Amino acid sequence: MGRRSRQRTREAAAAGAEDPGRAPSSSYLDPAGDELVLRGSLTASTRRQYAEVRAGSPLSREDAWQRAAEYLFERLAVRWTIAGLPLSDQRELLARYRAASRAERDWVRATLREHCAQHFPELPAP
Repeated sequence: MGRRSRQRTREAAAAGAEDPGRAPSSSYLDPAGDELVLRGSLTASTRRQYAEVRAGSPLSREDAWQRAAEYLFERLAVRWTIAGLPLSDQRELLARYRAASRAERDWVRATLREHCAQHFPELPAP
């Protein structure tokens, strides 16, 4: 990347323009005011892997369902702000999702369903 290209990128960021190389994202607020930002695109490979995870083992449908929700969250979550603390590192996001209360997980799943219905109608949401 040349100097002029870097300068254009900085100017666009300063002007508030979205990076054209990044997928659009959507923001969702829960009743407590916490914000979850989800990515608006999935690669074909990720969609295939999600279908495999969702299919899971026929012996444990519940486990496959839980893994599918976690997989989708991991691939779509960009940022989760809880009580004013923004989390954007993928490991932190996944760890926080795993430690979430039942109500938080239910809200995240409902949000994933809503987001998938809007952005990925062909994907069966968890």
